Amino acid sequence: MSLMLEKPVRVLLLGAGKVATHLLPALVQAEYHIAGVWSRNGSSAAAVVAAVPDTPVLTDLMALPPADIYLLALPDAVVPEVLAAARFPAGALVVHTAGALPLSVFDAYPAIRGGVFYPLQTFSPGRQINWPTVPLCLEAADAAGLAMLQQVAHSLSQDVRVLTSAQRLQLHVAAVWASNFPNHLLGISHALLSGAGLPWELLLPLIRETVDKALSQPPFTAQTGPAVRHDAGTLARHEAALAGHPAWQLLYRQLTASIQAVAAETSANKPPGK
Repeated sequence: MSLMLEKPVRVLLLGAGKVATHLLPALVQAEYHIAGVWSRNGSSAAAVVAAVPDTPVLTDLMALPPADIYLLALPDAVVPEVLAAARFPAGALVVHTAGALPLSVFDAYPAIRGGVFYPLQTFSPGRQINWPTVPLCLEAADAAGLAMLQQVAHSLSQDVRVLTSAQRLQLHVAAVWASNFPNHLLGISHALLSGAGLPWELLLPLIRETVDKALSQPPFTAQTGPAVRHDAGTLARHEAALAGHPAWQLLYRQLTASIQAVAAETSANKPPGK
């Protein structure tokens, strides 16, 4: 199917959070016409469109202007609420950006065409996003809707994939393990160093080498440290050092047990002589 569709495609953005804040200028740069931005908080919508002159700030979900794509850049839990409250034109292509929300969230609304436009990236204020490198994961209820999403996705990114809801859910879970959990663990490291009067910069070479190794080989095969060595003395001293942080101490034990279990399973499955 050809992806050559007539421009300008009109995009109406519902949401004014982190994803919307980064996605709006990317769409404008790709020369899509922004039909408006809606948010439950009007001041948030106004802040998002401040850098995009003449973009309407919308306040009424029951009077949305015409658009080719209604893009719901909203928290997962808010998507069903907005679908229930909004009045979309019959046959409208309505698309959410959530990683774990299935396409079936649109099943209760047969008058609209559902779709998914999920950018696999972490979004934070003040950070620049290199959109050409961001995987964009698509799903749609009909071929025409998918073609429209593919056109938009290919104009933003060099990595566009069509995934099922089940595949996208597994991807989202994996992304939490790859991004959110490591960030939390780095936060614990930062707090422990700060408490000891030590600079965070001490860990930066180690962090970079750890990530580089994990990107160059299967991460489980790159595991080092006292847990995989079953260094009982060091593990005990570490747990004692964490006595003032019982939640982190428990997490340390759980991660140690997981590392040792994976190492044992890998060893048991290793072919003889390897």
